[in-house]
Amino acid sequence: MNDNELIFEFESGNEVIDERYELASRRIKEMSEEHLKNKEFDLYFHTVRDFLQMMTETYDWALNKGPEKDSFEELKKRNHDLYEDILPENYDKSYGNPAFACAKLGDDYGKLLSALYYEMRYLIVSAFELVKFDMVIRMELFLEIYGSFAYADAEDKLPSYESVRQIMYWFYSDYAEEERMARFAQIVNPVKDFAREIIMESDLSDVKYLYKFGEYITDNEIEIARHLNSLPEEEINKLADTFTEGYRIGFAATGKDISIKSTASVIYVLGFERIVQKAISNLEKIGMKSSVYRSLTSTFFVEGSARRTAYCGAVPNKQFDYDHKDDFGLFFDAALMKRKLEAVRAAGEKFKKEAKLYGGPAVLEGFGEKPFSPKPKKEAIHLDDKQKKMLGEYKIQAGLIQNEYIIQKERSFTIISFPVPEIGDRFPEIFDEVVKINTLDYKLYQTIQQKLIDALDEAKYVVVKGMGNNRTDMKVMLHEIKDKSKETNFENCVADVNIPVGEVFTSPVLKGTEGTLHVTGVYLMGLYFKDLEIKFKDGRVEEYSCSNFDSEEENRKYINDNILYNHKALPIGEFAIGTNTTAYTFARKFNVADKLDILIAEKTGPHFAVGDTCYSFDEDNDTFNPDGKRHIAKENEVSAERKTDPDKAYFNCHTDITIPYDELGEITAVREDGSGVTIMKEGRFVLPGTEELNKALDE
Repeated sequence: MNDNELIFEFESGNEVIDERYELASRRIKEMSEEHLKNKEFDLYFHTVRDFLQMMTETYDWALNKGPEKDSFEELKKRNHDLYEDILPENYDKSYGNPAFACAKLGDDYGKLLSALYYEMRYLIVSAFELVKFDMVIRMELFLEIYGSFAYADAEDKLPSYESVRQIMYWFYSDYAEEERMARFAQIVNPVKDFAREIIMESDLSDVKYLYKFGEYITDNEIEIARHLNSLPEEEINKLADTFTEGYRIGFAATGKDISIKSTASVIYVLGFERIVQKAISNLEKIGMKSSVYRSLTSTFFVEGSARRTAYCGAVPNKQFDYDHKDDFGLFFDAALMKRKLEAVRAAGEKFKKEAKLYGGPAVLEGFGEKPFSPKPKKEAIHLDDKQKKMLGEYKIQAGLIQNEYIIQKERSFTIISFPVPEIGDRFPEIFDEVVKINTLDYKLYQTIQQKLIDALDEAKYVVVKGMGNNRTDMKVMLHEIKDKSKETNFENCVADVNIPVGEVFTSPVLKGTEGTLHVTGVYLMGLYFKDLEIKFKDGRVEEYSCSNFDSEEENRKYINDNILYNHKALPIGEFAIGTNTTAYTFARKFNVADKLDILIAEKTGPHFAVGDTCYSFDEDNDTFNPDGKRHIAKENEVSAERKTDPDKAYFNCHTDITIPYDELGEITAVREDGSGVTIMKEGRFVLPGTEELNKALDE
């Protein structure tokens, strides 16, 4: 029995789950002898049936220690078979593709049944982790829908679209609480942890361990693991120490007490287990037990975003994820929203003691994959305006509820990133360069960045302008500093929660902040944006466009879905100046600027974030720079509403958009009297005391 099944032991009883599983498995097997008169629907149900049959066989295989017994080649074949249907080369003829499903089954049924198949594919996770409950409820959902078609088929007709939709609606309503509880337990209650056991107990020198997770595995993950296996133990220790020390320092730097916390989550991409294994051991030495939870591809959890946000392997088909990110729109109404919020509350209540001890995530990201620009499809589910508004409200409410249990002002985090082999043929060199970037001398940057902060703290506002093809022209208003000997607007960011070193940042005053932010190309949250332009008035998004697609409507929708996250208008939550010229030069040297992780990219020029500030839910906790000055710019006019109307204060999103140095014309700090001091000019630092940063640009 594993943790997820423990949650349901009282409510359902393991015997009941076993019986339901056996009945569902038997019924699915019997379907092989049955056929609908309608050939297209018959083919669909038998295709999905075959997949479910493969899942029950996979469950038995995992139960009998198949991942330990099989050879590398056998594991590789099984892994390919599990994901074969949705791989790009097969996607045109997959029911996972809404366009294909609609062409074969009609628009209404096609959308529903493609969404059903998407949910069924979650059984891969359940089978590997031996979570019989999750398998049972999805197999029963499939059988109930098949039964409705079989019954109608006997009378030479189809069931009504609404009757099928209602079956799925009640599935997502009935099991909302159980699914949310299971997920919350994975984060805050790492008693028994599927992934952590693989990481800590496997022989990592034999890369076949990667196939134990049930994630899609490519040469990318295998080559990462092999490269790390080639590094000496001292190097692995250095990387893991940088990672976990950033986590520890994050608490100290913000005046938070790490001693009252006993759990942390480790989020990473497969292949980096050798670093993660050491990191887990490091965290245990400071009293933190790690949870390692999976990114879930289920409509219970995928709510408007195609980005995977917990541990994962390769994404078998990013278009597949993108096509199904809004599947919940088939069912999302006020009643289901209420039910989902009740589930968030119930999960918090059940694990409130464990949540109180949760310290936050330590995140290791990979970067270097080819930028992905999705193909919009009319056959995919799209939220209507009412649903978009409701989704924004739901995320805000869910965030507020969760903050009652995982208290933001008491927790911390850290993030670091490394390249993956897909970044190019020079991967080993690139990896070594990123190691250097991630371990730069923070004392040097701290000193230089203080020069920047001293100049910026003299200013009433900052002007940022692009050059060449970049049309940026922004005026950024700053908070009034009443005591310059004790207060500051900008945080001196070194390598703690946000690795690598290299930025100073603030939360601007919204009133009077205005202008145009433009970048010729940028990679955000795994998606590529071409010629992105956002116009602001009083610090809020007013207009926006890009040129990814031929249609202006599609371009606006792309930004609305993936930057604004369906909010009508987001504020600027952050303005920062990146100082890591070493990272910038590295990106140009290896021609990987378009593939940089945002953690590094944001350090290679000034950047603006739309959404929440960097201090969400933490505004009232005093923080200080190394010089002892207190940060006063921890809120804006929107987040200040948390005291009277918290529903309007937060958006649960924060997206950084960086202007690279080679597109930057100037940054000038303007004083109250209208005089100014230039910080950067034509992509170079010109403020006295910052010239050292230009050395990397001259290499």
